[in-house]
Amino acid sequence: MPTQNIFLDANILVTVLCNEYPRFTACARVLSLCDDNRFEVFTSPLCLAIATHFSAKKNGAKLAKKKIALLASKLKITTLGQEAVMRTVTNKKVDDFEDGLEYYSAVDAKCKVIVTYDRNDFHFAEMEVLDAEEFLLKHAVRQKE
Repeated sequence: MPTQNIFLDANILVTVLCNEYPRFTACARVLSLCDDNRFEVFTSPLCLAIATHFSAKKNGAKLAKKKIALLASKLKITTLGQEAVMRTVTNKKVDDFEDGLEYYSAVDAKCKVIVTYDRNDFHFAEMEVLDAEEFLLKHAVRQKE
């Protein structure tokens, strides 16, 4: 069975790193799919930077760095280069530069779904955009075989 590439937006990572309820459980379950051979779970260096920032504010820099190191060892990391920047700035539908960078890094990683709680930020996306609960229900719940 082929794997499905999924992209996690920064808010999914922040929710887990900062133990933000009520969304923590669903986000942690999505993150745990790193260990499920049905999925390749990606995020961008930019998302990791954002997550580190918020984690450091809540947990301190030392613990935040440990948590990010663990995430980085589990997640696949997309690339952000000149092509992603140029596609972002030339796409008139992209309102937010950061979201455009994340989107094009997900496209380049051949992701089929973006998991985020800011679905409207990806209104221009030509791939599926779901929140954590929707993603789990639609794609991750094991079907009876």
